[in-house]
Amino acid sequence: MRRVRILGAGVMGLAIATELTARGHQVELVDPAPEPGAHSCSWWAGGMLAPWCEGASAPEAVERLGAGALDWWAQHTGLVQRKGTLVVAQTRDQAELARFARRSRRHQTLNGGGIAALEPDLQGRFPSALFFEDEGHLAPRAALIELRRRLCAKGVTVHAAAPETQAQIIDARGLAARDSLPDLRGVRGEMLVLRCPDVTLHRPVRLLHPRIPLYIVPRGDGIFMLGATMIESDRRGGVTARSVLELLSAAYALHPAFAEAEVLEMGADARPAFPDNLPRLRRQGATLFVNGLYRHGFLLSPAMAEMVAAHLESGISPEFMHPDSINEVSA
Repeated sequence: MRRVRILGAGVMGLAIATELTARGHQVELVDPAPEPGAHSCSWWAGGMLAPWCEGASAPEAVERLGAGALDWWAQHTGLVQRKGTLVVAQTRDQAELARFARRSRRHQTLNGGGIAALEPDLQGRFPSALFFEDEGHLAPRAALIELRRRLCAKGVTVHAAAPETQAQIIDARGLAARDSLPDLRGVRGEMLVLRCPDVTLHRPVRLLHPRIPLYIVPRGDGIFMLGATMIESDRRGGVTARSVLELLSAAYALHPAFAEAEVLEMGADARPAFPDNLPRLRRQGATLFVNGLYRHGFLLSPAMAEMVAAHLESGISPEFMHPDSINEVSA
């Protein structure tokens, strides 16, 4: 059993703490925030556990490492909804749908009737769709709170500042770790939360568009999360007018009732990413850095947490995680 101190209590830090605690290690967290909240980019996430959708644009490693995320989150939070992902495109953008289909796996093609059977409120709006039945989603904020609650119930302490006692240090501070990881960059993501009781969706829906792709995730009770932009910027201020217009325009294209939606919340933050948009485990001195989840925080954090545990328990060296070395690190 090791004594481990984890810096950062966002999705990565909490996932590592959960994995190590389950394996019997003595874990403590260090985070200046008393509770999960808007200080962390995890707070603004969509919560889509969609490895096969992501395979359409992400490196192969994202699909492979993300495949176990649904089971991990179900085990440790009980909050996963396994209702799949629906991918649609307007008639003029059917080429985008065909391209998405070629680049992804484990989906079935639906006609208009198949779309209506899954999502009656989208009946007649799209000629065809892709359905990724094996995917799921969760509510990120509820998941963060539940992980932290379960950890505290198992005796994991959360400190506002690092104690003086000796421990294995794991740095999971996200973009704040640029003081030690100079090749880490910020990728800005912006999102909206709407209330639209006139629309019912049962699963995440992705609307493909050459310029403004949209995903919309139902949160229940007529509430939806819309996201998210990918802007090469580490600015962490408010949502830009351009992004609001683009997200709302895309939502209206999905269903006109969103024109009457109430905007409940707008948020933005910068996701930590390395040049190839894949995560890393790096050891610098006595500290193990875990970072670079990009836009796949909830999808990849379970696999990264398992890699951390494997490294601590077996001594496998994760000096630098290239796609070709991920299997070696996680063995």
